[in-house]
Amino acid sequence: MVNSLIRFCLENKLVVMLFAAGMILWGVTVAPFDWEIKSLPRDPVPVDAITDIGENQQIVFTEWTGRSPQDIEA
Repeated sequence: MVNSLIRFCLENKLVVMLFAAGMILWGVTVAPFDWEIKSLPRDPVPVDAITDIGENQQIVFTEWTGRSPQDIEA
């Protein structure tokens, strides 16, 4: 299957170049940058400025008579 795809790309260079140009043009229209291209309608994809990559934590309140907080945490 990969061989047939490579053969198609080598034999139909114009189709591949048009497809690549279309993909680049589409990428420019949805890029989240402040490019001012007057002849191209833009619809940028929104991007979060700060992502939460912190560790997920849960606070649990419990009582265990006679045990220290370190024992309960362990």
